[in-house]
Amino acid sequence: MTEVFKINEILEALEGIDVIAVIAEGFKALSQGKVDIPPIGEMLFPKVNGELHIKYGAIESDDDFVVKLATGFFENPKLGLNPFSGCMLVFSQKTGQLSSVLLEEGELTNHRTAAAGAVAAKYLAPKEIDMIGIVGTGVQARLQALYLQRVTDCRNLMIWGRDKDKTLSAAEDIRSMGYDVKPEKNLAALCGASQIIVTTTPSTEPLIELEMVRPGTHITAMGSDTSEKCEIAPDVLKVADIVAADSIDQAVKRGEISQALRVNKCDRDKLIELGSIILNPSMGRVNDNQITIADLSGVAIQDIMIAKAVTKKLRKK
Repeated sequence: MTEVFKINEILEALEGIDVIAVIAEGFKALSQGKVDIPPIGEMLFPKVNGELHIKYGAIESDDDFVVKLATGFFENPKLGLNPFSGCMLVFSQKTGQLSSVLLEEGELTNHRTAAAGAVAAKYLAPKEIDMIGIVGTGVQARLQALYLQRVTDCRNLMIWGRDKDKTLSAAEDIRSMGYDVKPEKNLAALCGASQIIVTTTPSTEPLIELEMVRPGTHITAMGSDTSEKCEIAPDVLKVADIVAADSIDQAVKRGEISQALRVNKCDRDKLIELGSIILNPSMGRVNDNQITIADLSGVAIQDIMIAKAVTKKLRKK
């Protein structure tokens, strides 16, 4: 019989799970070739600034496979609605039967995305971190800050956003997590002061230009998850010492890497997957002067791993 779990149960189960470790294991399995992930299904609704992503896949010889449907309708806050929604469906690999439905309303997607940012920072950020820079003011701005607390002791943070009120609101929420937060009007100033920069916007034009980025910076770019979006100028990827992706196959089609490849500012042969760095940390940052970039467009293994972890815990109740 199919079990249906609602958001309150899911969030309760999530509290006892080390999501960062779970996502890291997923990236390792992906880079080891143990995961079957078909191309992303996508529908765009430009009239209402909305999008639907369908991500699905399976780990070989596993018990389950997962299908995730996630929506982002970014004008929803004007209607008093959450911009994100969705669900995850867990099927048996042995029988094809639907075993669990996770009515996660976009929360598991948000948490697995933030955890991936923390994994990237853990393996690519410099050792000495005096300032974290967050670009954007939405859900991920807050969650990326929250998850970064688990991989760095730095509690100094600058945040930039186009909308002053949203920036101040996000700054206050992040301040409540224990950060010393400065809302910054000048994005170049944020970049110049930060050793970790996380971009969390749906921008279709580059926000961070080459002259803004200093040696020793790590950038986690997670806002660009379609072929149209772009937060980082391709010139930044050209000069970066390491350009990592959650999935190279996916990155060449969407996100920052795809944009840079189109204008010959990125060498595909030099790309590396985050899972490969986790498996062999010597492939990652070797000194604090390198510029490193993690291009995270969100890959189905993250959904598989978090759905499996939550479902396992819920089934034990």
